[in-house]
Amino acid sequence: MLLQPWPVVAGSRLFCILPALPSILQQIHDAWFEQLHLNMEKKVTALKRQKRNSQRINVYLDGEFAFGLSRFAAAWLQIGQELSSEKIQELQNVDAQEVAYQRALNFISYRVRSETEVRQNLQKHGVPEDVITEVLARLQSNGLVNDLQFAQNWIENRSAFRPRGRRALAVELRQKGIANATIEAALRDLDDDNLAYQAALKQSRKYAGLEWASFRQKMGAFLARRGFGYEVAKPVIEQIWAELQNEP
Repeated sequence: MLLQPWPVVAGSRLFCILPALPSILQQIHDAWFEQLHLNMEKKVTALKRQKRNSQRINVYLDGEFAFGLSRFAAAWLQIGQELSSEKIQELQNVDAQEVAYQRALNFISYRVRSETEVRQNLQKHGVPEDVITEVLARLQSNGLVNDLQFAQNWIENRSAFRPRGRRALAVELRQKGIANATIEAALRDLDDDNLAYQAALKQSRKYAGLEWASFRQKMGAFLARRGFGYEVAKPVIEQIWAELQNEP
C-alpha cells in the first residue's frame, strides 16, 4: 500500500510538502551550519604592525589574516586569545569609529569647523550615519566641535578683516549649517553701527575724489553688499563724508 503525502490546506487548494521536503531540510541544515560557524571562536595567532601605516595592526586568526584594526581598537588583544564572532564585530565597529574620529580630528585641525561641515566631510568619505553620530558626540563632549563657538569665531574674524552686517553674517552662518537660535545668540552683542563705520572707512579712500551724490550712491551700494541696512548705512555715509571734507 502506497503512503500518500500529508496534505496541507491553503484556502481552497491542497498542497503537498513532501516533494519540497529535501529542499526545506537542506535550507535548515545550511542555516544551522552557518550559525554554528558564526558561533565558533577563533584564536588570535599573530598581531603585526602594518608596513604602510604603523598606527594600524593586522590581526591573524587561526593562522590566516583576518582584518586590520587601529592600535586603539587592537590595544587589548593578545596572542592566543579566542574571539567570538560577536567580539570580532564589536572590534570592527570600534575600529570604524576610531578611524572616523581620527579623520574628523584631521579635518578640524586646519580651522574651527561647524557640526554640519564635519558631518558632510565624513559623509563624503562614506562613513555610516550611526558612526558619524558617535563621532560628533565624542567631539562635542571633548569641546572640539561647538557651533556657538564656531559662529562667534566666524563673526570675530569677519569683523576684524572684512566687516559685514548682521544679515550678511546670518546668511553665511546658515550656509555653514548653524541653527537660527545659535546665530541669534552669536549676533546678540554685535555693534552694527561700528562695523558699518569700519567697513566704510576702509572703502572711503577709493571714493575720496567723488562728488557727494556719487559718493553716497557708491558707498550705499557697498554697504548694502556687506549686509548693512539703509537705517545703519545712511548716518555712517554722512559721517564718513563729513570727515573726508574736514581733512586738511
